[in-house]
Amino acid sequence: MLAVLSAQFLSAFADNALLVAAIAVLKQQNSAGLAPMLQECFVMPFILLAPFVGSLADAIPKGRAMFLSNALKLAGSGLMIEGINPLLSYAIAGIGAAAYSPAKYGILPQLFGPEKLVKANSLLEGSTIIAILLGVLAGGMISDRSVDGALFFVFLCYGLAAMVNLMIPKLPPERKEIVFRSLLPDFFAAFMRLVRNRDARFTLVGTSLFWGTGATLRIALFAWVPAALSISGNKTPGILMGVVSTGIVLGAMAAAAWVRIEQVNRVLLAGIAIGPLVIVLSHVGSESQAMILLALVGFCGGLFAVPLNALLQERGHELIGAGRALAVQNCFENLAIAAMVGIYAATERAGFAEKASVAIFGLFILAGMIFVTVLRLRFWKT
Repeated sequence: MLAVLSAQFLSAFADNALLVAAIAVLKQQNSAGLAPMLQECFVMPFILLAPFVGSLADAIPKGRAMFLSNALKLAGSGLMIEGINPLLSYAIAGIGAAAYSPAKYGILPQLFGPEKLVKANSLLEGSTIIAILLGVLAGGMISDRSVDGALFFVFLCYGLAAMVNLMIPKLPPERKEIVFRSLLPDFFAAFMRLVRNRDARFTLVGTSLFWGTGATLRIALFAWVPAALSISGNKTPGILMGVVSTGIVLGAMAAAAWVRIEQVNRVLLAGIAIGPLVIVLSHVGSESQAMILLALVGFCGGLFAVPLNALLQERGHELIGAGRALAVQNCFENLAIAAMVGIYAATERAGFAEKASVAIFGLFILAGMIFVTVLRLRFWKT
């Protein structure tokens, strides 16, 4: 488990430092308005490759799949160093991330039984969120001094992550072979098996809302901070993103202590609370107030998402294999990210002020979480 946690920490650290560095590159090129497109380019591989990466993760040892995925991320950061279009370079890193995700989560059911799966997820999520915290801070601080230096730093981190991947114990594949002509039909069959299951259906929608919220908020902060707090540069948005990450770590720890898989409905109120907190955030004018609200957003998000992830892994492992289940989840989540980032970008293009855009985004989150809660408690009985 230590090798998995270390590799995930380094890879997630580099992912988030790369995002901040890529935004800094766009600012250098006087193209800051393209920042939402960075996120769209990163998530499109998750959507387009979803039928394939889960089966790949199940067909080879998952440690090897993680190594190959980090090699692609390394290539994407290297292209950005060479001056290749940052959107294209970030999309290549996104291909690596799309392949990495089902392997990193799918390995957990092979290492732990159901009774330890929430705690294992909590450790992995905690490692990931700490990496996000430090990655955005490092990316912001280094890119404010030297954008090229930030890119080289990210490149080295991906290289180290790939080396640690080689230390992960070799586990047997969950599937013996890949039949490429059947991957697309298999994906849709896996999709249908999951959506027919009450628990899997709930977790797919719930985690999609959570990750769509997080991804949009990361992009929004880079535009909202100068408008609401009158602070320029990349450091303060990075710090605020880190505050959200700290809250998620605490929420994940609370989930591990308070929530078992069969008690997952307990976290619905935490999900509902995210929207109002974002709405209040849109009206604050001080960094300290923003930190408090974003820490609460992160806490509610971590408390909400970790049990749902564990439930999906358990049901997916039972129904279709963890790798394929997580590929379906990634497709759902990244469709949500693309849609929610697109909605936020549309409010900006329509001429809404940054504060108004964030408030509208908060209302959208609140409506989505209420919808999920009502369906879970009243209609999704089978």
